[in-house]
Amino acid sequence: MPFTGPAEDRLALRELLETYADAVTRCDAQAWGATWADDAQWSLPDYPEIGTTHGREAIVAMWVEAMKHYPGIMFEAWPGSIEVDGDKAVMRSYTAEVYDWPDGVHRDRGQYDDECIRIDGRWYFSRRTFRNIHRQIGPKGL
Repeated sequence: MPFTGPAEDRLALRELLETYADAVTRCDAQAWGATWADDAQWSLPDYPEIGTTHGREAIVAMWVEAMKHYPGIMFEAWPGSIEVDGDKAVMRSYTAEVYDWPDGVHRDRGQYDDECIRIDGRWYFSRRTFRNIHRQIGPKGL
């Protein structure tokens, strides 16, 4: 079953995902960083030059540097599955992002496989693994 566990937890996890997406679009490092557990892990296997980053502080520092290359990004995310088990959850989500790049406008689609943890009543990402699904590049101005 793709959505299991208490409805209030599933709603809180959706809001965690939406907070993450909103912070990306606004390039708000503080809000974005607040979605991660202190000892989190972020893996980007389709980007071997980045690989896996450990710890909130390092994750945020890497993200801040990377976001310098994505001015005007529009980032959306929605869950495909949320399974809550006590203070832990697994979530699969999909992303759509649009941004300008020197070779044109990129429209990317991806998938996150997440592990989340509840700490002091609040949900955080403890592990996120991102994979590309599709990339479309078009001329600017369309």
